[in-house]
Amino acid sequence: MTTSNIVVPEVRVSTHGFGKRAMDVAMSSVLLVIFVPVFLLVAVLIKLDSEGPVLFRQKRIGKDGEPFDILKFRSMHADAHPYRCSPKSDHDPRLTRMGRLLRRLSIDELPQLVNVIKGDMSLVGPRPEMPFIVDMYGAFERQRLLVKPGITGLWQISPARAMPIHENLQYDLLYLESHNLAMDVTILLRTLVAVVRGIGAA
Repeated sequence: MTTSNIVVPEVRVSTHGFGKRAMDVAMSSVLLVIFVPVFLLVAVLIKLDSEGPVLFRQKRIGKDGEPFDILKFRSMHADAHPYRCSPKSDHDPRLTRMGRLLRRLSIDELPQLVNVIKGDMSLVGPRPEMPFIVDMYGAFERQRLLVKPGITGLWQISPARAMPIHENLQYDLLYLESHNLAMDVTILLRTLVAVVRGIGAA
């Protein structure tokens, strides 16, 4: 099975399309301008810390099974396999010194604001998975693909974020049925609090 031929089952999904897209574009544009100095500083520190590109690109699966290139600041050594399971601790040898700090503060996710403006992602939604994981989805799991993936979401701000996404699909399904602009704003605020506290949520 290939991800480009995914058939997504029909389930009840809460929609607020225009308002959500307008919020995504407006907030992402403002944040990109605000974080320009941070982007420049992080780029310099990554180059000083290890060899390789500043940005990391990886295929992920978005709404309706469409693949896209997700953007991150590179947190692992350039020769690390791009499609292995993500590091689960700061002790993973694939991580660079700078990468450990970036991931702890969720700064590595900031380039995804560009993905949001392009329309590949939303600020809030289910996390996008890698193609080989989506290839193993059944009808139940494919419900996650009914909306755009997000930089943060219900799962990301829950205690269950320490476990794999596919083991905690109840968060994504609750979001699919219940999401609205007020919920999105609440999730974004809780994400900010978590990042400021240094536990990361994005």
